[in-house]
Amino acid sequence: MFFNSLAFAIFLPIVFFLYWFVFNKTKSTQNALLIIASYYFYSCWDWRFLFLLVFSTFLDYYTGIQIENSDSDKKRKFWFWLSIIVNLGFLGIFKYYNFFAASFAEMFTSLGFKASPILIEVILPVGISFYTFHGLSYVIDIYYKRIKAEHNFVDYSLFVSYFPLLVAGPIERATHLLPQVKIKREFNAETAKEGVYQIVWGLVKKVVIADTCAVYANAIFDNYSSVNSLSLVLGAVYFAFQIYGDFSGYSDIALGVSKLFGLDLLRNFNYPYFSRDIAEFWRRWHISLSSWFRDYLYIPLGGSKGGLWMKIRNTFIIFIVSGFWHGANWTYIVWGFINAVYFLPLLLSDSNRNNIDAIVLKWNLDSVKVLFSILTTFLLTCIAWVFFRARTISDAFLYLKRIITNRDFGLQYLDNERYNYEIILMIAVFVLVEWYNRTKVEPLSGKRSLLKMALAITAVIAFGTYSDYKEFIYFQF
Repeated sequence: MFFNSLAFAIFLPIVFFLYWFVFNKTKSTQNALLIIASYYFYSCWDWRFLFLLVFSTFLDYYTGIQIENSDSDKKRKFWFWLSIIVNLGFLGIFKYYNFFAASFAEMFTSLGFKASPILIEVILPVGISFYTFHGLSYVIDIYYKRIKAEHNFVDYSLFVSYFPLLVAGPIERATHLLPQVKIKREFNAETAKEGVYQIVWGLVKKVVIADTCAVYANAIFDNYSSVNSLSLVLGAVYFAFQIYGDFSGYSDIALGVSKLFGLDLLRNFNYPYFSRDIAEFWRRWHISLSSWFRDYLYIPLGGSKGGLWMKIRNTFIIFIVSGFWHGANWTYIVWGFINAVYFLPLLLSDSNRNNIDAIVLKWNLDSVKVLFSILTTFLLTCIAWVFFRARTISDAFLYLKRIITNRDFGLQYLDNERYNYEIILMIAVFVLVEWYNRTKVEPLSGKRSLLKMALAITAVIAFGTYSDYKEFIYFQF
């Protein structure tokens, strides 16, 4: 069930009505309804993997209590590592087993040995990377005594399986969501209105921007050897806006839907393409994942407190693991490595925290420097996105090589494809709207909100009617 589907448009109002008008008497009934709705939502993908979600939920719930109640460090460590190993074991089997088996087979073959890897035919359970990280952070926080174990199984189950964030995040923390789950929610019309604004803006990002750009990005990447340099540059830019509109659009819808039920989720995007360096980009892009790796991997490894080589090592570990989290393909690992290389000069010069203030432009030379920094960061990001999008590392290098060696910047693709100029104009308008509203959560609220909502809904309906591209990119992770 996609957020941008008719099924969800029917599902959401029904759950909303039952939640506020039928099951609104106590916190327990509200939570029970949301769990039922969440399990139904998840089972619409493949009901068989519902058992994996339930098992993962019970595992972390039980081990969390055992860790808290253990009377010795040995027992605490046993239950802690049991949860970590089983969680990562499931993730490894479903997501990474075939990758490692095939990679080792290729390595042995290249050394002259015969290798016939045993691969498993299994569908990747949707959302497994996200709900696994929900559970892992919960257990880790209990082990290090940052939080108490949750003894109410219904409350904990809702924290893990809450349907707005279940399949593509944001990656929530028990410290943020569980306290909200444990109290009865009262309807707030203003919060619900904000949620509607955010849902509609998320749909604009997904249906109007991402799905439209996807058609052209796919066509260029699939035929990169036969198009000229300008077309390849456009393909990289189209994909940059596709993945941004797709994933930040999903996050906006998730946050907006959650506001309808009186629950606040972590913000996942903060206008990342207006970043002035790569460090700022990663503070603005997929914020819940970046902060998760910072808190549960980078800092435990020593963070930036050790010597120079430890800082460099930790930086490359966190970016490469982040790349690997996205998928079982060497392209994602290289993508993570490239971002680590981008980040390294900032780390070595101790300037990775320079751009934490809001962007303010004036008619002076400093503003020109800021704009140049934003454009440079976006260019570097687009280069890295080529590896994220390409099927293989070889394809990515050939794609970039052809941009440089072809040297044909004629209007080949613009002239051959319908609506290409209109799409560039649409992206430009989208960027201007986001720039103007960069201090807001979403652009539709505030002055003339009804007019902006009407225009946004009209655009979603118009583009959605003619678009066949419905999937969200991050569902595969």
